[in-house]
Amino acid sequence: MKVLVTGANGYLGQGIVKQLLDDGNQVISADFSLDNIDERAQKCECDLFSITAPYHYFEKPDVLLHLAWRNGFVHNALSHMEDLPNHYKFIKAFTDEKIKRIAVMGTMHEIGFYEGSIDENTPTNPQSLYGIAKNALRNSSFLLAKGSETQLQWIRGYYIVGNSKFGSSIFSKIAKAVSEGTSEFPFTSGMNQWDFIDYKDFCYQVSKIVEQDEISGIINACSGRPEKLSTRVEKFIKDNNYNIKLAYGKFPDRPYDSKAVWGDDKKIKMILDKSNTKNRETI
Repeated sequence: MKVLVTGANGYLGQGIVKQLLDDGNQVISADFSLDNIDERAQKCECDLFSITAPYHYFEKPDVLLHLAWRNGFVHNALSHMEDLPNHYKFIKAFTDEKIKRIAVMGTMHEIGFYEGSIDENTPTNPQSLYGIAKNALRNSSFLLAKGSETQLQWIRGYYIVGNSKFGSSIFSKIAKAVSEGTSEFPFTSGMNQWDFIDYKDFCYQVSKIVEQDEISGIINACSGRPEKLSTRVEKFIKDNNYNIKLAYGKFPDRPYDSKAVWGDDKKIKMILDKSNTKNRETI
């Protein structure tokens, strides 16, 4: 397939583009800069929101994977609300052209404060501008898809574990701190239990979601189980042989973060099972 990936040069985009290419897809990568993108991809440095007729500009892709989003780790940045109309218009431009499929990166922060397993029917009550904007884009995107010939997949992401110092997650921040020679990292209580998924597994799941058309709607890209934050971070430090210690209690726990929350993995398991079956049949 020909897959257009927006926000391709971001932390998530880089790995997802590589996985899509490894799977044999043609990838058009789009971002302001593309310094860290796999050389096999077609590169298009641009401002997405300034493009008129983007479906034709990007040579009529089969699938749009919309990852682009500013300040994803600054949960109350005003940019989330400011950019929302532009994201909507961009997605609408592709549904108007009847593109086969659109996949958009969502977040578990759409849910707000909640305890337990999250599935596609879990009510949303976001507690940050980031969650509010993503939730609004999800609702409006499904309205667009409902009246069109375009299939919509809303990929709900959870907590991604990777050792790239270029990301903004706590794991990336620790990796960066280690590279700068820091010996102590300020931390929360670490008692929250969340759904953690390794970076490579996440990129693999996202690729398999967009490469199939049998399962759509809200799809969790997740591990399907909760794990204590302190346990996962300590494991990350040990696995990477980092010489750094966590300074517990230096930061307060965010009041809008759930105490224990994880993704329901029924849909992603079905997608991965179907992909594995297809691969065995091909072999």
